[in-house]
Amino acid sequence: MLTTADLDALWLTFKVASLATFLLLLIGTPLAWWLARTPSPAKGFINALVSLPLVLPPTVLGFYLLILMGPSGAIGQLTHFLNLGTLSFTFAGLVIASVLYSLPFVVQPLQTAFNSIAEQTLEAAATLRASPISTFFNVVLPISRPGFLTASILGFTHTVGEFGVVLMIGGNIPDKTRVVSVQIYNHVEALEYPQAHWLAGCLLAFSFTVLFILYSVLKTPPQVQQLK
Repeated sequence: MLTTADLDALWLTFKVASLATFLLLLIGTPLAWWLARTPSPAKGFINALVSLPLVLPPTVLGFYLLILMGPSGAIGQLTHFLNLGTLSFTFAGLVIASVLYSLPFVVQPLQTAFNSIAEQTLEAAATLRASPISTFFNVVLPISRPGFLTASILGFTHTVGEFGVVLMIGGNIPDKTRVVSVQIYNHVEALEYPQAHWLAGCLLAFSFTVLFILYSVLKTPPQVQQLK
């Protein structure tokens, strides 16, 4: 059965994943729109930068974030200047790390959805004197709804399953940074296989159910460009 510590880890994971998904959509939507529409020569560089978490080992990304958020890092010095302390081994640090690590899982489905919009559709909106903002909210968003559904689900589920990054940034602090993946690791390390089975089974059932619903609704597989 699930222990109190397991339930706390599940609740913390849900909070991290929910907030990270919200921030991912907030950041990823304009970024994906820019990548889909811009002719800038910097597009390739930005695309590669966004996709970097797909090919980097999570511990590498976690290590550099730990350095940046530490007392001597650029982010750490900024947060100290703002009297916020350091972000490493905090809930806020977990969320920031999760956003960076899951960014390609949100940006790429959105970028694919935006690329699929016919130019004639946008031109028709322009001929009706719709402003760019009005066109985006009244034309682009409704057409791109499947892309947003895919991005939301992939961003959330990917955040739930993180291990290396959250362990490097958050550590293993009960009720503060100990998420489900770390709690499973704790059970296995202590040879508590029944408890590990319960938690791992919960994640397995959750992940399969979410992906089954996603495939059933969209009818086609979500596309994320894995470069590994």
